[in-house]
Amino acid sequence: MAKSRRPLIICCVVTAILLLIIIVTAITLYFTLLKPKQPKITTQSVTLESFSTNVFDITDTNVTLGIAVMINNPNYGGFKYENSTSYVTYYGNVVALAPVTADTIPARGQHEVGATVLVMGKSLITNPNFLKDLAANTLNFTSSTTLKGKSIVLKVFKKKATTYSTCDVSIHIVGKNATSVCKSQVKF
Repeated sequence: MAKSRRPLIICCVVTAILLLIIIVTAITLYFTLLKPKQPKITTQSVTLESFSTNVFDITDTNVTLGIAVMINNPNYGGFKYENSTSYVTYYGNVVALAPVTADTIPARGQHEVGATVLVMGKSLITNPNFLKDLAANTLNFTSSTTLKGKSIVLKVFKKKATTYSTCDVSIHIVGKNATSVCKSQVKF
């Protein structure tokens, strides 16, 4: 009778060892290779598309900015983000909004998001710093965007992530160009 149970015990031990090896391998892969990583957001360019002002009516001022943002997804799974809004502020006052439509960034890929922002002239002009900046030929804005989404690895592991991006933008009126410095942060 002992001989008939021996193959069953060997089979159970081998199965348990194989199952343990598979579990350890899966956990190791998840925490090294497949662990969700932070997507990186980089502002490629902020351009001054148009700047016009009416000499006789200073409140009739329009500034149009073109913004191109590159989102780099280093994960082995896609990053899906929801609809969002990018805010442009001038000394703390919101002067423009730009919609960011929901999309998916492929695994280990890049995705460029572009937007044209029309700055509300009246809210810009009524700011007490406007005339000082206009005399200096430089307008200083801050652009901020929050993207909420999920990093999906192998369609099994899903991790929620929120990306915060802030850019300090200086528009040079005479040269009709712009410079920007951006910072990004991701929270899981």
